[in-house]
Parts: sequence; structure tokens; C-alpha cells
Amino acid sequence: MEITAELVERVRKYAASQEKKKRYEHSLRVAETSRFMCSVYGENPEKGYFAGLAHDICKDIDEKVMEELASHDGYGLCEAELKKPALLHGRAAAVVLRRDFDVSDSEILQAVARHTLGCGNMCALAKIVFAADKIEPGRPQSTQEYRDRLFSMPLDEMVKSVIEESMEYLKAKGKTSSPLTLEFYKSVSGSV
Repeated sequence: MEITAELVERVRKYAASQEKKKRYEHSLRVAETSRFMCSVYGENPEKGYFAGLAHDICKDIDEKVMEELASHDGYGLCEAELKKPALLHGRAAAVVLRRDFDVSDSEILQAVARHTLGCGNMCALAKIVFAADKIEPGRPQSTQEYRDRLFSMPLDEMVKSVIEESMEYLKAKGKTSSPLTLEFYKSVSGSV
């Protein structure tokens, strides 16, 4: 599947119309961060940009609509998603990309669908978008020095570090990580 300028523009306009202004600005930063990370880690930069741009297109929709969309991807809901349906926004976005924009690239769809909780055996593009979402320059901890340190690591080691930060953040708030995130953590820890 080719990522054409026309497709990118259609999804960009859709994102701008569906997302709140701050979220849209975040999506643009995730797209740029993903593009850069793809160039660092040997993945297709345009696929990275596109997946980053599209990752939150369903974040600001009604949770019932989100749940309905996500139900079409063939995966059941995990306990974390049942407790907090907003976590389904990536899965819903992947369904919208496939249904409304004819996106068939499995790496892009996985990157968008799994950017929130992750899962085991994610492709490199999905790992990149997962991390880019959490370290884009608009995040409070994300200084240039912080990103440079992360980007000096092999991909799985960098993603492992990002997951650890996320797990520590949740723990500090009295929450636990999803079994999907723990599975993701184990999958990147084994190859570091």
C-alpha cells in the first residue's frame, strides 16, 4: 500500500476536524517524532508520519461509538478497556482507517491500534508510534537531551525504557499496568 500525499492530506483534514486543537497539535508532533524515529531505526519514515498523524483520530469521540468501532477489529476487550473505554481509541482509529480511508497496511493498522497499551510481538513501526506518543516534544519530560539519550539506544531498549516510565507513572497514581502492556514489556525485554 502506498502512502500518497492525497491520503495523508485526507487523514490530516479528518484529524483536524475530529480532534480538539491541543490533541491535533499533539498528533502532528507524534507524526514528526515517528518520522524521525523511523529514520533512526531503519523503518519507512512516511509510514511513521502517517501512523503518528492518525493515531488519535478517534480519541475525542463518544466512548460508546469508540467501543462500537473497536468491536469490529476481531479482538475482545481486555479488563483495562472494559474499565476505561477511552483506551479503545486506537483500535477504533484503526477500524476507521481501514473502513473510511482504505488503509490496508498491517503495520500502520497495528501501530495505530496498539499505541495505547501495546501488546506482545509488535512490529517495529508499532513500537515507534507507541514510544513517539509518549515522548513527543510536547510532553513535560521530553527535553532534547532526554530524546537524544533514548534515540541512542537500540529500538527495543528505548521502548523498554519508555514502558518502564509509563508503568512508574501509573504506579505513582495507584494504578496497575494492563496485562497487554506487561506482555509488550516482556516482548521487548527479551531481546535487549
